[in-house]
Amino acid sequence: MKYDFETLMDRYDTGSFKYEQMIKWNPKVAEKKIVPLSVADMEFKTPPEIVDALKRYLDNNILGYTGPTREYFDAVINWMKKRHDWDIKERWIVTTPGVVGAFHMAINSLTKPEEGVIVMPPVYYPFYSAIEKGKRRIVRNELKEVGGRYEIDFEDLEKKAKNPKNNTLLFCNPHNPVGRVWTREELLRVAEICEKYDVLVLSDEIHFDLIMPGHKHIVFANLNDWAKNNSIVFTAPSKTFNLAGMHTSNIVIPNGKLKRSCTQEMNRTAVMNLNALGYEACKTAYNECEDWMEELIEVIYENHKLVKKHMAKHHPEIHVYDLEGTYLQWLDFRALGMDKHELEKMLHEEAMVFLDEGYFFGKEGAGFERINLACPRSVLEDALNRITEALNTRRS
Repeated sequence: MKYDFETLMDRYDTGSFKYEQMIKWNPKVAEKKIVPLSVADMEFKTPPEIVDALKRYLDNNILGYTGPTREYFDAVINWMKKRHDWDIKERWIVTTPGVVGAFHMAINSLTKPEEGVIVMPPVYYPFYSAIEKGKRRIVRNELKEVGGRYEIDFEDLEKKAKNPKNNTLLFCNPHNPVGRVWTREELLRVAEICEKYDVLVLSDEIHFDLIMPGHKHIVFANLNDWAKNNSIVFTAPSKTFNLAGMHTSNIVIPNGKLKRSCTQEMNRTAVMNLNALGYEACKTAYNECEDWMEELIEVIYENHKLVKKHMAKHHPEIHVYDLEGTYLQWLDFRALGMDKHELEKMLHEEAMVFLDEGYFFGKEGAGFERINLACPRSVLEDALNRITEALNTRRS
């Protein structure tokens, strides 16, 4: 490979959220230099093109108040066309300091207190907080398992959408944590139901560049004219290029009325421009780092296959879901017979493995775990071996 996906960066004492949280859970991890596989950022070195671009920027610019340039918008527009065959216009783009904050912005500006927002659990846990903090109601359209694979329960979705008080769907594609990339047929069925009952679609597509071999991502707003005018698509370079700390997101809102409502909410809450380096990092990622991303996808998919192989050999009772998109592996540990707290304690104290617990994603995730695959293979192998050692010790 051209790029380095094996060197492990030491992130202790750097303020990394997931390392600090891990140490709170088990202080012994520091002396062993354990790597957490929880929060969705990567354990890989930053793409060298971005590092070089930021150095050049710092050499030649000052860090004053900065907004997006024509070059920045061109980079975003060209990326959407090249990677997703999606033609967008500059006036559709709203830059925000992050996708999660943008969920709050959209829900607060486009819905009213006590109205229902539909979600498809188990799902990314900030969905719940964005709804609850705005004093809206969470309406659960639970995914269903069919043959070891998650599917949308369209009958239940229509039942929930039929209620006029449930006027918004907070959608996730690729779906975090279960790793599904919804097909065109599935997306068209979602759009059909939402059009029938006048339900606005807020589509979180932050992982949409990270699609595994044999699958294709389709942007919801690119389905048809109704979807374009009745949806907001949340995107960012953060997952694709490990730029979460840059706080740079591009929210695409083709409908002018929806966009005005959202930007008014931003102004009300004083959400202003992004940081200067974030613009530069995003522009460089989209213009220069496609090859890095292609190699990253290969690494992620090989790590996925490693997890499947390891569990099939040592713990066939643990179901490893096929990974279609994201770098987040969903596993079903329920056959081990532990409740969610015992499972968590076993991993944290006996295996010293730190994942995102399934119950974080809703009650539907109890007994499941989410592994972050964006790490060197050696790190993943070590974590898997510690799980096996802990389970074997328990059995003996």
